[in-house]
Amino acid sequence: MKKVAFSRDGLPQSFIDRFGQHVTGFLSGFDRLRFRATLRPLFQPGGMEIYLCSCKVLIKQFGAFAKGLTEQIRQAAYASFEQAKRPIRYLTDSSLSKEELARRLAQEAGIQSGAICLLACVEPCLSFHLRGDRQAKKLRVVLEHSKCTHLYHYYQHAQLGQLHVRVQTWFPFSIDVCLNGRQWLARQMDQAGIAYHQRDNCFVWIEDCHKAQELLDQQLRSNWAGLLDSLLELAHPLHRQITSRMEGLHYYWSASQSEYATDILFDEADHLAQLYPQFLHHAVKSFQSPDVLRFLGNRHALQKGQVHPCFKGQVTTNLKQRPEGVRLRHSLNGNSLKIYDKEGSVLRVETTILHPEQFKVYRPKEGDAQGQKQWRKLRRGVADLHRRAEVSHAANERYLIALASVTGSSPLQNQAAEVCRAVCYRGRRYRGLNPLAEADYRLLHTVSRGEFALGGLLGAVARGDVRDFVGHYAGEFGLFLSAEDQAAVDIEEAAGESEGVDFVGVDDLDSERHARVGVAHQVLSHAVDIFGDHGIINHLGRALDFLRESLAERDFTFEGVEVDALADAAIPDGVDVFLGVFRTYRILLLHRSALRGLRLF
Repeated sequence: MKKVAFSRDGLPQSFIDRFGQHVTGFLSGFDRLRFRATLRPLFQPGGMEIYLCSCKVLIKQFGAFAKGLTEQIRQAAYASFEQAKRPIRYLTDSSLSKEELARRLAQEAGIQSGAICLLACVEPCLSFHLRGDRQAKKLRVVLEHSKCTHLYHYYQHAQLGQLHVRVQTWFPFSIDVCLNGRQWLARQMDQAGIAYHQRDNCFVWIEDCHKAQELLDQQLRSNWAGLLDSLLELAHPLHRQITSRMEGLHYYWSASQSEYATDILFDEADHLAQLYPQFLHHAVKSFQSPDVLRFLGNRHALQKGQVHPCFKGQVTTNLKQRPEGVRLRHSLNGNSLKIYDKEGSVLRVETTILHPEQFKVYRPKEGDAQGQKQWRKLRRGVADLHRRAEVSHAANERYLIALASVTGSSPLQNQAAEVCRAVCYRGRRYRGLNPLAEADYRLLHTVSRGEFALGGLLGAVARGDVRDFVGHYAGEFGLFLSAEDQAAVDIEEAAGESEGVDFVGVDDLDSERHARVGVAHQVLSHAVDIFGDHGIINHLGRALDFLRESLAERDFTFEGVEVDALADAAIPDGVDVFLGVFRTYRILLLHRSALRGLRLF
């Protein structure tokens, strides 16, 4: 799959600077949206009595009147799905996932557009019932918590993808619509000819993320009321009959729940797997209540990292292992901010809003469209849905900026595993380092000293500066070259005169195919150039460990070696370099990664 360049606008620059090398794209837009349509005048005091009066129905006849409408709604729904030859099921198990059932039925039938199934079940609701008022000695229609049958109309919508419309079959006949912005986006990309790989409700790869983001932005400019009215007409055809009997009565659409997600697509699941535990640890350890308030735009978060005394609410953080990944959620008075890994390679930051009144929108007073605009409470109505997307996007952005400051690294176990593991070389086993042991700790502490990065490790040994290693003074030592073909060593004196071995051929190698160049009493080298055919192997840590053991095995009597000018090592690809000590048979191994930033000679 070819990666296409995409616009990074919308992601914090600090996050891109830290982790952008592994990011292939991102998307920001609505995920799950739940809308509710209600007959608002009926919820006002005396509203139901006024409606019955408009219908010329006595209060004592309310029960029979409501049952008649309920039966008409049920018959219309059943007839619609029977005509489409789609299944109708009554569910008695509340734990059964209706979404999964509808998805499975759609896949089995290969439905690309149209009705999927009709599911009926009894669920809690707010509904009107006839009750007697003993004090007033009158009958009243009272709104109370109750239960009634709800009809779930599942559709594979040509524009919006899979969705459902839930119809309450008793007064006040409220309607709920649940759709998914990612399913909607999939239909948009199909029409635009953009290739993608989708798993569940997220995309693990998109051919052109920039164009996909433009399509997501188009959703925000939708005529939400007109779009939802078309779904109302599809699933609840009796709505005109119910609303026409009272002047000014119509279904009012509001967003009861919105999920706005920022998906960051990583090139490999392993890259996200390495970063995600760090994000979780950083968020749990570092993000406190004032941080959560600031993420969600609450004004009670003070700059000093404290919560304003006037704040009244609850802030919680919850970590949960889910089938699709580990989820971390920060909650503030019903609204929440979540982070979780989707499908292994997608990092999702999601803001869920249940109580929009905690945010502000710049608008005129409701009912006075030409009035003065002020910062007022964000409404549940679809008219403020665009502003809801803005505050959600800002919350996600602030959270990503905070994640970009993560200072953690991979666990110590992962870093130390390689150097602590024993290795075998040419039939001989060499033990690994133990950073917790006193001797190995002292060795590693000494190697990390700054002068070795400048002067080189071998130069320090030549000067006799190894007492921190083994408590001995060093002297004569050797440079060994291993090559399948011939190798050349050119040692030049700083003054320009050559001394020592100018050339080492294959015939000069010993039984182990090593050429020995002695450096003793006097070092006249200015530069050492080595050419060969093999790569540098194994680990610097083991080389130092072998050197420590080699010098500690015997009580050597060495002469100190003076080094006037330390040499540089020019080591191209394709050479094996070994450091050894005379009178021992141990081989010291150097890894190529250990040579970066370290002068050996």
